[in-house]
Amino acid sequence: MTLMNDKVHAYKDQIGELSDVLPAVVKSYHEFTGECFQAGAIDAKTKQLIALGIGLFANNEVCTFYHVEEARAKGATDQEIMETVAVAGAVGGGHALSQGAMRVQKALH
Repeated sequence: MTLMNDKVHAYKDQIGELSDVLPAVVKSYHEFTGECFQAGAIDAKTKQLIALGIGLFANNEVCTFYHVEEARAKGATDQEIMETVAVAGAVGGGHALSQGAMRVQKALH
């Protein structure tokens, strides 16, 4: 198994254990996220790519691995996945730059 698969499986195992303790919470979470990721005005592949970008921005390793896997399962190409990485990088860089321009410059004056 790869590191990616190991991490995703470990997460799923831990969610299973959490379900033993908080079954209604885990069930509700899975129903909610399952509904959110259904194809609608936005197709399921694009939703997975959006989630990947957010996972990268949030520095969430498990989400990153999971959503790469799910995006591929929904038909995303390596190019689409890497363009998602680039967009997440642009948003992350833009976030730091905009906050620096706004907050830091304000603090300096």
